[in-house]
Amino acid sequence: MYVVGLTGGIGSGKSIVSSLFKKLGTDIIDADLAARKVVEKGSSALSQITDYFGKDSLLENGTLNRAYIRSQIFEHQEKRQWLESLLHPLIRMWIEQSLSKARSPYVIFESPLLLETNQHQLTDRILVVDIPENLQILRATQRDGNSTEQIQAIIDTQISRKERLKWADDIIDNSETARIENGYNHSCNLATQVKELHQSYLTLAANKKLTP
Repeated sequence: MYVVGLTGGIGSGKSIVSSLFKKLGTDIIDADLAARKVVEKGSSALSQITDYFGKDSLLENGTLNRAYIRSQIFEHQEKRQWLESLLHPLIRMWIEQSLSKARSPYVIFESPLLLETNQHQLTDRILVVDIPENLQILRATQRDGNSTEQIQAIIDTQISRKERLKWADDIIDNSETARIENGYNHSCNLATQVKELHQSYLTLAANKKLTP
């Protein structure tokens, strides 16, 4: 199996890029989906989180109160560390199981924390979706309704743009699509970049298969 790790900062457009790869027939493994799956209602992880964070960590329907947990881990470093030590091994296990079930010639593994949590160890190649930080903040605030300060706090917990680009084998420039809010849609350029990389990854996957 040939695995391409797809990453980028908040608001960079990772999900748009992965959806374009999916349209080309590529299996997508989503680390955010894994993070939701391991804390589903009735899971052992959710029970442990409730014991640690208290009853406010649950919504009325018995599911995880993500807004409350988010506020807690941003305010308390020790709580963040505890939660990561619980969830990261479970998330990695879910990802590995999903990768083993994939059937397309290569797989896109989308993860916002690909580098921060050593998930890049599961990949053959790293693809970074890149936009300037000011556009990250603009897009993320418009999309999520969070304040600039909240988005900046999330950016500060992630690897820097400069360091992320050092890891990249391939880079998608998504800065033009960030101008959609001004009436310009340059998604054709984004689709072109994805199609070119798709052909490259098909070749790389075929070559890996032939390697003893």
